[in-house]
Amino acid sequence: MPASPIRKLVPLANQAKAKGIKVYHLNIGQPDVPTPEVAMEAMRHIDRTVLEYSPSEGIRSFREKLVKYYAKFNILVDADDIIITTGGSEAVFFSFMACLDPGDEIIVPEPAYANYMAFAISCGAVIKTIPSTIDEGFALPSVERFEELITPRTKAILICNPNNPTGTYVPIGELEAFADTLPEDVLLVMDEAYMEFATEPDCCSMVDYMKAHPEKPILVLRTFSKYYAMAGLRVGYALGSEELIGIMRKCSASWNLNVCAQKAAE
Repeated sequence: MPASPIRKLVPLANQAKAKGIKVYHLNIGQPDVPTPEVAMEAMRHIDRTVLEYSPSEGIRSFREKLVKYYAKFNILVDADDIIITTGGSEAVFFSFMACLDPGDEIIVPEPAYANYMAFAISCGAVIKTIPSTIDEGFALPSVERFEELITPRTKAILICNPNNPTGTYVPIGELEAFADTLPEDVLLVMDEAYMEFATEPDCCSMVDYMKAHPEKPILVLRTFSKYYAMAGLRVGYALGSEELIGIMRKCSASWNLNVCAQKAAE
């Protein structure tokens, strides 16, 4: 397991600050907006006398609230399309666990979230990277460059949109065209941790496309860590087909049993 390069920087930054040096933090995704007060109140006044186990797929009422959230955008999902995870990172890890066997390959454009590599290694899988460049505005590499890397061992392609760490986004039309070209046995994993920060009208979630194309294996991963500034509470979720979510549910039932702080996220 490789050490997290982000976490390796933290003690160095702390040492510098102890010496009175001004440090500008560019190394960790901690939002500079306050956590919503309604979430704080839910934590302070939880209406339980026993903090019992919750279902491995997440509290039903919470998942139904997410269904209503997507309904605001005329996107119809079902509560059974959703699994709650311990932050967005666990959603990524479970998506890898659901589709990757030892020796399988996943293609990821770079620059990328450093922990993707650790999650792949945990599954015995191999990450094959495609570099994007600042000269091209860190745009999504062409379909042809992805096709050059696809082999019989390729099981998934992961795209972070908007991208962490570059901030570049892929317009929805371009993403849909890209998904149209993928073989039907290659899972498309969309990490949308920063989607709610997007202000461009053509930067949209792939959930709508996923529901309109049930023949395409797609997982959409989201988190409450960023937009809702709830990183310390560790709540995320994944949206996908009942089959894919069912496999991830097996991971959750054995790995974390259930997710904490769901009432705050709800």
